[in-house]
Parts: sequence; structure tokens; C-alpha cells
Amino acid sequence: MMHTAMMQEPQFDLLPEQSDLFGDDVRTQVWGLLTALYPKHDLIERRRENRYPFPHLVKLTPVAADGVTPDGETIVVVGKHLSERGLGFYHPKPIPHRRMIASLEAPGGRWMGFLIDLSWCRFTKQGWYESGGRLLQSVLSPVESS
Repeated sequence: MMHTAMMQEPQFDLLPEQSDLFGDDVRTQVWGLLTALYPKHDLIERRRENRYPFPHLVKLTPVAADGVTPDGETIVVVGKHLSERGLGFYHPKPIPHRRMIASLEAPGGRWMGFLIDLSWCRFTKQGWYESGGRLLQSVLSPVESS
């Protein structure tokens, strides 16, 4: 049986000059990745409105034939970008619906609902899908506040 005093985690004390070397290496690697992912020509925005990173979970609920009544099981997707007119997101499976209610959680646990027209979808190299569409109108979110 081992004593708890013998199960301490090892301590790694870096000299100040070593920590700077490791920090520079990490910084160099991260900037190399960012430069590869976001070349300068990709920074030019072609759209009329600004897009903002939106790395939050979004709930999508299908709507009935009337175009606004929630009708079906809500799914959860991962937000990518949000603009005044649209939303882009990632999801693991194809979405068979064109119109849905996108529910976004606001501060304080309040949910905001938007009728969205899903107009595009692409398959990513990682096996997920990236989709998006235009926000048509503000609607009541079918998601209950927590």
C-alpha cells in the first residue's frame, strides 16, 4: 500500500530563461497556425454587414407549414458567426428542414428566437457540416428559460 505522501505530482521548476524559450516556441507555433488558417486575402469581407464570432450553442426547432409555429424536435448546433441578418453554425448531421427557429441564449438565461431560412450547407473535412442562413424575423423562442 502506498502512502499519500509518496503520490505527489512532480514539480517542474523552469528557469526564467527556459520559460521564455518555451513561450516563444508556443507563440511561434500558434501564429503559424493562425497565419495558415487566416491568410491576408481571407480578411477582406465581401458581405455588406459585419459578422461577429459566435462560439455558442444554438437550438434549432423546425416549424410547421405556416412557417412560424414550432413543430418537431429541437436540435443543438454550434454557432460560428452572427450578423444583423444571418447566422452560421456547425452541426454533426444533415438538417432536413429549410425554415427553423434559431434560439440564442441571452445574458440572464433569456432565450431570443429568430425565424431562419437555411440557404446553404457544406460538408467539412472533419466530418461535420457547416450551414447558415438569413434571419427573417424575430419570433418567440420555443426554448424555456432556465
